[in-house]
Amino acid sequence: MGNDAAPPSAAPRPEVRPRLSEAELAVLRTLLSSDGKVLGRGEIARRSGLTEQSDRRCDAIMVTLRRVLGDTAIITVRRRGWRLDPSFLPAADTVANRL
Repeated sequence: MGNDAAPPSAAPRPEVRPRLSEAELAVLRTLLSSDGKVLGRGEIARRSGLTEQSDRRCDAIMVTLRRVLGDTAIITVRRRGWRLDPSFLPAADTVANRL
């Protein structure tokens, strides 16, 4: 007789929640509160409480946030900084507020 159990690949998956550090959450919240404006590395560090970190810490955090939100969620504006793509606001808000 047949086995009625669903194959493992068909089993429902629990919701995957990204694990962001406090610094990553602070940067995400800073981008969310910027109203789509471009923020430079220094401004992000100041608003996020990362002034004691390396100058390149923001760069590393942007890599992590792009992995969580999607490659095109954070727009790099050459020689100026970064901004959050407005179409990703709902997803970013969900990530920032559920953790």
